Amino acid sequence: MVYEFEGRTEKEAIDRAAEELGLEKDGFDVEILETQRSGLFKKGFVKIQVHTDKPVTLNPSKPSPENSQFREAAVFGDPESQNEFEQKLVDFLEGLIERMGYGGKVTVLFREERKIGLKIDSEYSSILIGKKGKNLDALQLLVNIYAGRQGREDMRVILDSENYRIRREESLVRLAYTVADRVRENRGSVLLEPMNPFDRRLIHTTLNDIADVETKSEGEGLYKQVRVFYRGSMR
Repeated sequence: MVYEFEGRTEKEAIDRAAEELGLEKDGFDVEILETQRSGLFKKGFVKIQVHTDKPVTLNPSKPSPENSQFREAAVFGDPESQNEFEQKLVDFLEGLIERMGYGGKVTVLFREERKIGLKIDSEYSSILIGKKGKNLDALQLLVNIYAGRQGREDMRVILDSENYRIRREESLVRLAYTVADRVRENRGSVLLEPMNPFDRRLIHTTLNDIADVETKSEGEGLYKQVRVFYRGSMR
């Protein structure tokens, strides 16, 4: 089951999800959908998506699913292709990994207005994912190029296998908080390993609301590094 929540901060959104779903905070996976940092004339805003397989007990005192802050995301549906475009994506990806020498089956993981998720099931998943997801990122790039050539430049294709994306996000969030504690203690900075744009954005948004810690991207190209530093140490 998938639900969406909003809050002024990521923590507030997660707290709301735990309270309204009747789950412990480690009882679900969190994906940050949108974040807006607070400023002089605007309030901070974070939208998250919660994934859980556990039974949910809704808190009757809280907003109902019809409330805009609590609605089940109708993103999961039939894993089979629903139109010609989806079937072309599936065929292209299956043909691509077959030509690489690794068989596998591709199904639709989720659908959104301008985003579609494809799932690869293969006995060679670890190879197709690659070190820190770089092979999966490369495949994803090729599929998005193919989608653009089909006239769907507006559609973003997300690839996943063995729930790697969720596991990677959890790992990066833990890394972000661990590094933040380190720089606060040392009053210094830490330069993280090169990351793709999605991973860098996750580090930035995770630490966005920690007052005495800041982040910035360094380097050139697709895989830049994020520096996490104690506020004041580099000013």
